[in-house]
Amino acid sequence: MRWAVLSVACLAAVAAAPAWGQQDEAQALRREMQDLRQTLEAMQRRLDALEQRPSAVEAPVASSPPAVAAPAVATSLQRTQVPGVAQPVLPQRDSVADPSTAASRPDNAAGPTDPDLKGFFAIPGTDTVIRIGGYAKLDAIADSRAAGDEDQFVPSSIPVGSGHRDVSNFNMHAKQTRFSFEARRPTTHGNLRFYLENDFYGSSDGYQFRLRHAYGQLGNTYAGYGYSSFMDADSLPDTLDFAGPGGAGYLLVAGIHHNFSLGKGTTLTVAAEKPETELVGGDADRIAVNRVPDVTVTARMEREWGHLQIGAVGRSLGFDTDTRRDRTVGGGLQLSGSASVGERDLLLFGVLGGRGLARYTADLTGSGLDAVVDGNGRLRALDLRGGFVGYTHYWSSLWRSNLIYGQLTMERNAALAADAFRQTRYGVFNLIWSPAPSWTMGMELLYGQLEQQGGNRSDTVRVQGSLQYNFIK
Repeated sequence: MRWAVLSVACLAAVAAAPAWGQQDEAQALRREMQDLRQTLEAMQRRLDALEQRPSAVEAPVASSPPAVAAPAVATSLQRTQVPGVAQPVLPQRDSVADPSTAASRPDNAAGPTDPDLKGFFAIPGTDTVIRIGGYAKLDAIADSRAAGDEDQFVPSSIPVGSGHRDVSNFNMHAKQTRFSFEARRPTTHGNLRFYLENDFYGSSDGYQFRLRHAYGQLGNTYAGYGYSSFMDADSLPDTLDFAGPGGAGYLLVAGIHHNFSLGKGTTLTVAAEKPETELVGGDADRIAVNRVPDVTVTARMEREWGHLQIGAVGRSLGFDTDTRRDRTVGGGLQLSGSASVGERDLLLFGVLGGRGLARYTADLTGSGLDAVVDGNGRLRALDLRGGFVGYTHYWSSLWRSNLIYGQLTMERNAALAADAFRQTRYGVFNLIWSPAPSWTMGMELLYGQLEQQGGNRSDTVRVQGSLQYNFIK
């Protein structure tokens, strides 16, 4: 009996042996898989740590088995989003001087040269985001004849006379170097924007600080110092020269304005701006009088192909002396815009005309040619008309050129001196290379001609090379 029981036990053990062997093998495989999973997790942690270091050098990492899904990698360098800002409707463009960035827009929307609003960072504990921007720019300038202004190309300053024709000049400066500070935040009354900007054109013989913009805008209400609402920053062509075409509307002025949305990318802007009567002629004791602000009304339409803008300005011009006073009305219109051509090319233009409009043009602001006091002591606003057209062509994603022509003409007036302004012509061709978003360099050929009221003329040719480093792009 004992032998029978022992035999049965041995047979049971022999039968169970394969099952025990299979369990041991499964446990061994499970341990190997667990070890492999721990190894992969350790490698993933090392990869996460390496990718989160800004200065870390990327190194090849062994790829994980296809069956193992890689978790999302969190980065500590995510760009701060600017809340509540609408994307621009206008086609994206490049610009050296970049006037579009500082321009006021309905509800503080982004502009065509800065659609992503890069470079902002949040102030902890607030809804405010801020950005410090600008660029450093060096200009090397060679003039075939005296150009008058050695730092920027202003044809109305070209000297006329045989003694100036053969005076060539070379100059280098960095006055266009610019700093800006910008703050944005959403509010219950719309988006709030504060913008401050300067350059160093405050002195003709040095690097004096000059304020360009200092304004706040809540929703659609703007108040401060910056571009006149009469001008159109988005129509200004892309030049290495700082001044641009003299026939363009251009003025920095203190004022207040409000945008009214008319739907489908159409707006109406009404503004009151600081007046300044600029006169020529009359008695030495003459005092310009500014009794009411300049008033502008601007209508604008934006589409994916570009934009159209028409602006009107009304002005009250006047003067007083000990024996006489007089008043007259000035003003004018400007039509400007942009249109995309092909894949990336762009057509830019502007035309303007009116009386007493010199202050609102790039070539004649500050010239004293809004109006003249004639021989009878009467104040006469001077007729003025001008315009420009520019074409931007992209040879590739890194290379672009601009071809620009402009003209500004004032009426012939017997009350003006023979050497007073009559007409300027302006031409530009450039080649610009941007090998990286923050680095731009180029060469530019400029031609300018000045004609005086008496018929005398002078012209000059300028070659300018520029190198620019942007802080944000």
